[in-house]
Amino acid sequence: MRVLIQRTSGVKLFIENNLFSTSQKGLLVFFGTKENDNDLLLPKLVDKVINLRIFEDTDGKMNLSGKDINAELMVVSQFTLYANTSKGRRPSFNEAQNPTEAKILYEKFVTLLKATGLSVSTGEFGAKMNIQFNNDGPVTILIDHD
Repeated sequence: MRVLIQRTSGVKLFIENNLFSTSQKGLLVFFGTKENDNDLLLPKLVDKVINLRIFEDTDGKMNLSGKDINAELMVVSQFTLYANTSKGRRPSFNEAQNPTEAKILYEKFVTLLKATGLSVSTGEFGAKMNIQFNNDGPVTILIDHD
């Protein structure tokens, strides 16, 4: 399971040129799964996402978590996190989990994030999306859990 998080000052997500969802200051969370991933790691991954100290305190140090600042989360399914670029010029996505199983894990991940009390918005699984956001920092962190 991989999650790419970006600290943002706001996100707008469009599907077919229509505004689908928005979030304010917080995290843009790209979520991807590979074959044989299961839901056993989801609680640990949720804990890491909401408690990772990547927001600045009053001294400008990254000492605060998303939970500390009541961050808003935008969660987007992203099978391309498992792109293999080791051969040729066209990425292979053979490691990515099949869409049926990936959607189940994505929905469980979103449900667990919502249970934390933070505001959670999403894209639409499998849809072509246009995401506009301001990367605050910039701060971008890859969380890779096997």
